[in-house]
Amino acid sequence: MRFVVKFTNWLLLVCVVLCCAHANNKSNEISIPLNNWTSQRVLSYAVGTMIQTYGYNVIYHDMPASDQWGAMKKGLVHFQIEIWQQSMSGQFNRMIENNYIVDLGVHDVVVREEWWYPKYVEELCPGLPDWQALNRCATLFSGQSGSSKGVFYTIDWDYQDADLIRALGLHFTIERLSNENELWRLLEQAWGKKEPVLIINWTPNWTDLHMPGQFVQFPKYAPACEVDASWGQNRNLVNDCGNPQKGWLRKAGWTGLQSNYPCVYNLLRKLNFSKNMIADASALVIVDGHSEQEAARKWLEKYNLDIDHWLESSCVSKT
Repeated sequence: MRFVVKFTNWLLLVCVVLCCAHANNKSNEISIPLNNWTSQRVLSYAVGTMIQTYGYNVIYHDMPASDQWGAMKKGLVHFQIEIWQQSMSGQFNRMIENNYIVDLGVHDVVVREEWWYPKYVEELCPGLPDWQALNRCATLFSGQSGSSKGVFYTIDWDYQDADLIRALGLHFTIERLSNENELWRLLEQAWGKKEPVLIINWTPNWTDLHMPGQFVQFPKYAPACEVDASWGQNRNLVNDCGNPQKGWLRKAGWTGLQSNYPCVYNLLRKLNFSKNMIADASALVIVDGHSEQEAARKWLEKYNLDIDHWLESSCVSKT
């Protein structure tokens, strides 16, 4: 009987030790989401490398942007460094209002997400970038379909493009590609043949540096456009305007980030991307052909002097 009691106590002790070890390992881990556009992935690897100098184990999780909010609320991932206004502000604002996540500040860079075409298309469709030229040139953008309607190519992000098409009476359909790589292949094929193409694009991006193009100029955005049908071009429908031309790019994190990882929290608060930082992050992969991890290393080397002050010497691991 005494043996059974001693053995049971020993098992309990082992369980306690293992549980404590597991908890300690977890407390030393930082989890970062990897979304489906290149700059976010490269910059996440770069920031993760910086965090590793603090002595943390960094784990990366592939997930669509739509899944990151619940994961961040639960602390399954700890932060997001690229929250784009047009495609993510709805979820971001709801999470902040309910105190599910914390706002880690805004980058100085101005961003934009909108319908975009290569610059040479203006020779094929006079009147661009004004949106009213689109219907006059709709068949140009129909591709191989031979349809009278043009095709706008996008990805599975949270835009109101269908609403925009209805509200402005555009003779266009939407084709959703499965990922960013398909979008760039389509663009490169059109570019090589100097064919008209209309895609979702954003700035900063690699195209800023390597493929001159232009955003379509839709009616100027105002908050009322999204909620008041009497506002704007169409008095019966909302979303009859373009996206914000000077959007914000924010950072957010788990509510327990500051109390559990103060050094990481302070690093993220200081994090501040410029236009070239973001454009280069994507170009290193898409144009130069580096892997995302190698691109992150080259990015850190290039911007070392610009980002060194983000790190606190007192936080750097001495081991």
